[in-house]
Amino acid sequence: MRATMRALAVAAIVAATVGVSESTVTAAPSPNGTAHRSAHVCAAATADTAACNALLRTDVKPSAGSPSGYFPADLRSAYNLTSSGSASQTIGIVDAYDAPNAETDLATYRSQFGLPACTTANGCFRKVDQNGGTNYPHRNTGWAQEISLDVDMVSAICPNCHILLVEAKSNSFTNLLTAENRAATMGATVISNSWGGSDASDATYGSAFNHPGIIITASTGDSGYGVQYPASSQYVTAVGGTHLNVGGGTRGWTETAWSGAGSGCSTLNNPLPGQASVGTGCAKRAVADVSAVADPNTGVAVRYNGSWLVFGGTSVAAPLIAGVYGLAANAASITNNYPYQHTSSLNDVTSGSNGSCPTSQWCNARSGWDGPTGLGTPNGTGAF
Repeated sequence: MRATMRALAVAAIVAATVGVSESTVTAAPSPNGTAHRSAHVCAAATADTAACNALLRTDVKPSAGSPSGYFPADLRSAYNLTSSGSASQTIGIVDAYDAPNAETDLATYRSQFGLPACTTANGCFRKVDQNGGTNYPHRNTGWAQEISLDVDMVSAICPNCHILLVEAKSNSFTNLLTAENRAATMGATVISNSWGGSDASDATYGSAFNHPGIIITASTGDSGYGVQYPASSQYVTAVGGTHLNVGGGTRGWTETAWSGAGSGCSTLNNPLPGQASVGTGCAKRAVADVSAVADPNTGVAVRYNGSWLVFGGTSVAAPLIAGVYGLAANAASITNNYPYQHTSSLNDVTSGSNGSCPTSQWCNARSGWDGPTGLGTPNGTGAF
């Protein structure tokens, strides 16, 4: 009873500190049975709008000086990645609304973990509105947290990559897709999207993601089995989620499919060429392609508004995979089909589930491709 009351009290503190509505706080059981509490930080998507896919751990009290969760070195260890990468790569991050403290918080994150500075002054960091200027939209707490999560994960994986943050003036698809095109025209070689809405057609929205020579990642969602857009687009790398534990296996890390990861079979969009050979059981676009840590129970450290928080969701995985593409420095010469041609450079995730589905592999991890984890998680940059 004391532990439960303590968790509720901490949840209330977090809600007051970072703006999460207490009504959105939900319990998420971890594999050992401990109830960890997490919350979606963005309002649910409605018609023609998108929601961010960040989940905040509300049982971890915000800290000014002591981060919790996985650090950059942990993530690079888990995925066999070097800390050096191409400074010629620019990773675009597309989100809605403004994060006024994004650059300040990013500076603290990078300093805390010994990463090189990435600032406007040294040319590494740039923030623009959806028109490429500095008329930034109004602030929204949930999306500001999403922005902090995204820039931190890109930094963790590719510390030498440049960052271009493009802020849409709202979470409407119209504005987010304008921002997507803006990132493409302003020199991004990789673009990360940690948001989505109902499954939609590339015939309607696909032109914003069809940028040959630019790799685009999109998170698959945090509500379990089911497909969202733009992860279901034929033009993106759909990024699912895992539960990541240190220890065990030949890697020193073990992974299972995360129960919240989105997955499934789109009825609207064309499949990637490589999907025909991996047994998706889907005549059209199957989701996901690859994956990375997303379970808030094994969440990551993020600096937001002067405090350390712990986040999960496929919002962690999408910028993480964008960072891996940045490390590979290969985006101009490949397509999003590339991982299907290099499966030996991925960690196959073979257990776990994200719900019930009509075709087993759409919601259950197995050897080879499956919906929640796709082809697997990075083992170096060879698949990217």
